Amino acid sequence: MSNDDTIDTLNDLIETSKDGEYGFRTSAEQLKNSEARQLFMQRADECNKAAAQLQALVVQMGGSAEDSGSAAGAMHRGWVAVKSTLTGYTDKAVFEEVERGEDSAMESYRKALASDLPPAVLDVVERQFEGVKRNHVQVRALRDQARAMDA
Repeated sequence: MSNDDTIDTLNDLIETSKDGEYGFRTSAEQLKNSEARQLFMQRADECNKAAAQLQALVVQMGGSAEDSGSAAGAMHRGWVAVKSTLTGYTDKAVFEEVERGEDSAMESYRKALASDLPPAVLDVVERQFEGVKRNHVQVRALRDQARAMDA
């Protein structure tokens, strides 16, 4: 993989991380469950740190690092707000939307891992992917718990 291709891949992951940060923060504001709200704020901070780590790699490689999320992420965050309004801001609805966002993040990381990244970059991306998977499992568990309470 060329240096430019690696930078492009990292910039895509920066957008994904920023989308996660904004998505978790926005969603935390909607939640009634204070423990879940605190968890989502922690996840937002972790996404911010992941983006900063990727930005540093891009700069080390001589590239210009992204500093914002994607248009798709902005639309998703908007959808979280709209859907939450339509469904009365239920925690279950927020968890379902966040899980969709985490599905997208997992796909972005899988795509990056399928490319031919340099070893040092690959190590960082693999570690971050473990965090994305953990987030997905936690959000799914919260969603399942909320669904069980509705049943």
